[in-house]
Amino acid sequence: MNQRQAVPTHTPYDGSSKLFTIGLKPLDPDRWIEVDDHLLPYLAEKRRLYAEIPERIFVEEDGTRDAQREVLGLLAEYLPTHFPQTHRRTGEGIELVGADSGSGIGAGGFNDAPLVAASLLVQEDLILMRRGESGWRLVAGSLCFPSSWSLIEKFGRPLQEIHAPVPGFGPGTRPAELINRMFDGLQGQAVERYNWSIQSDDALYHPLSDIQRIDRATNRPSRFPDGDINAHAFIRVERQTLRKLPASRDILFTIRIHIDPLRVLAGHPDRKALATSFAAQLEALDLAQLDYKGMTSDRDRLVALLNHMASDA
Repeated sequence: MNQRQAVPTHTPYDGSSKLFTIGLKPLDPDRWIEVDDHLLPYLAEKRRLYAEIPERIFVEEDGTRDAQREVLGLLAEYLPTHFPQTHRRTGEGIELVGADSGSGIGAGGFNDAPLVAASLLVQEDLILMRRGESGWRLVAGSLCFPSSWSLIEKFGRPLQEIHAPVPGFGPGTRPAELINRMFDGLQGQAVERYNWSIQSDDALYHPLSDIQRIDRATNRPSRFPDGDINAHAFIRVERQTLRKLPASRDILFTIRIHIDPLRVLAGHPDRKALATSFAAQLEALDLAQLDYKGMTSDRDRLVALLNHMASDA
């Protein structure tokens, strides 16, 4: 997936959003969804994935279709108002301007799922969480661009189990309890947070099963065996939003992926500050956190490269 650009859209590694923290902040409703020049390539990649591996990227429990329709309705209202150059209202709802709307995607029988239709309007992935006896659980989702996790493995599981592999966020931890309370307390105010990682290519579809994660943490392979981090490292930024749906009271979790070559920082006007903060955050990660992120073998080389960028500023 080629989406190179001169300046990254988001730089949470500047210190404004640290790894392994909750970091939720109030979200301006006018900034809920992001649309940029990569809209059509992202949607083309979603359609490809729906055609080839629909069962891996879409799940739904019975009884979630009303909430899915609620998501589609919110997007049909929001997108033409905020992005009239790319989305417009029609007699049947909403369509993309000057592009195939994605009918007949061959989504393994999921074509009539409202959340699938909603996912093919935006670059974000869309996850529905519902409150039950065991807490908030994942009841439906379109996840075309996973950041090292598996939708199938998380489907139907409560938050504390979903976050179990994350260092410091497992069942019984204070962050896990805080997240549950935040979900319970979420009302009209939407919130956002950022997460980021390093990968060795620009693929949007980047899944990882629990077994693969354990294997990676055990063997600690380098992602850059040829040593050329500058040529092959990409920064993967996740912009996440949470909002409680007014009718169903489910929570919609959106995830927008941005991928930038690490080397674009060398030409950034704030290169020194960004590279210095980025390096400092990597140096602050402990072994469990490095293993979780798959950066144990590469952290020192990444830090050296970033420090070199900062010193050249």
